Amino acid sequence: MGNTFYLRRNVYCCFFILAWNTIEAQIRYTIPEELREGSVVGNIAKDLGLDLSEVVDRKLRIASGSGKQYFSVSVAQGELIVNEKIDRESLCGQSVPCLLPLEAVVENPLQLHRIEIEIQDINDNTPNFSSNERTLNIPESINPGAKFLLDSADDPDIEPVSIQPLRIGTMGPLDREKYPEYKIRLNAIDAGSPPRSTHKDVTITVSDVNDNPPVFSQRSYTVYIKENSAHSSVLCSVSAHDPDLDQNAKISYSVLDSKVQDVPISSYVYINSENGSIFSMHSFDYERMKVFQIQVQARDHGSPVSLSSKRHSSCVHPGPERQRPRCHLPLCGHGLRLPSEDAPLR
Repeated sequence: MGNTFYLRRNVYCCFFILAWNTIEAQIRYTIPEELREGSVVGNIAKDLGLDLSEVVDRKLRIASGSGKQYFSVSVAQGELIVNEKIDRESLCGQSVPCLLPLEAVVENPLQLHRIEIEIQDINDNTPNFSSNERTLNIPESINPGAKFLLDSADDPDIEPVSIQPLRIGTMGPLDREKYPEYKIRLNAIDAGSPPRSTHKDVTITVSDVNDNPPVFSQRSYTVYIKENSAHSSVLCSVSAHDPDLDQNAKISYSVLDSKVQDVPISSYVYINSENGSIFSMHSFDYERMKVFQIQVQARDHGSPVSLSSKRHSSCVHPGPERQRPRCHLPLCGHGLRLPSEDAPLR
């Protein structure tokens, strides 16, 4: 029993002596990424307390668990030098700090020294948009101050070099009829030194809403009718324009219901709903009717609500002996003066 205890004690003592000799204190170096090949990190022989002769005699070397031998030891100087450039973003991504663990190995006796290389970020990446162009559709009815999130530029460098989210907002009301399109160039500039930048072109298309009623080309229409004119004669044509787009700008014309001498206006005239031409339903007798008025409506096909405008057309019968003159414009809404029968023609 006593022999067994003695053996175990000796084994434990050997274990602790081995651990003490093989794992030494940690050494850390700090370098920027992208150091060129051959750059000196530090004098590792001196930091380990080794003479230059021991570098060769004890076979000082660097072991890496990453699979890549980024560093080696200069036998002549005992310096830790860079074997190949290190890209911090590829090695550590966004992790901070970026540490590369190494082991310095010396023999006779065998010793392992833990070494950490901290790789510091430099501004070596330019901000990048996923695409160089974008089209943004905004309805003209959007409220002033509305904000829209745009694609942010990506920068694999770490803060404070990274790019913040980008937003664009409206400063006032939009009017597609005046400004249907805006072109903006976004410049993404990082906070590095020196700063790096890129740009993205944004086209803002203002989409149409039905916010404009049709507008007649004239304020009013006065039509002189020749007595005994043929059925379906064209009395006059009205026209209106709608500055909106597509269905919002498509116009239909109609004559609003009214009566002339207790007879529906539809018995006297009808209108072509597409082109605004007004036709007579029959010939007119001056002795029975000298003047009558009709009200024409122009309505767009907008959705969800259509808009309309109205105009008056005064049909004047100058008498059987007079020739039919052209339309006289405008009738300003202050009443119609009818020419007397014996008024001279001009």
